[in-house]
Amino acid sequence: MSHPTRDAANGPDGGFVTVAVLALALVLVAFAGLLATLSAVSVARHRAAATADLAALAAAGHVLEGQSGACAAAARVAGAQDAQLISCTVRGATVEVHTTVRPAGPLGALGAATSTARAGPR
Repeated sequence: MSHPTRDAANGPDGGFVTVAVLALALVLVAFAGLLATLSAVSVARHRAAATADLAALAAAGHVLEGQSGACAAAARVAGAQDAQLISCTVRGATVEVHTTVRPAGPLGALGAATSTARAGPR
């Protein structure tokens, strides 16, 4: 009497579980990548907003020095936050700044988060 071979004992579904586990692992890796991407974008957006706020406050503190002094202060603050000052406008005692922050890693090549903030008396 012959003994059944291992393949015969497993039946027609012998490799299905392996394929299913690999497919599930691929889906989980893709999902983790998506979450990491969304997190990096969200962090960049929040950093841009915080940097714009800080830069506008710094500029408002130097508004008596004129546009060049106020905007220089805003640029220093933006640079210290690894951000870029896009524009700075002084109108009377009110300052408006636009900043941009690139996400870390390869996402930075795809785009940047921008934000605008205004500071001064109401």
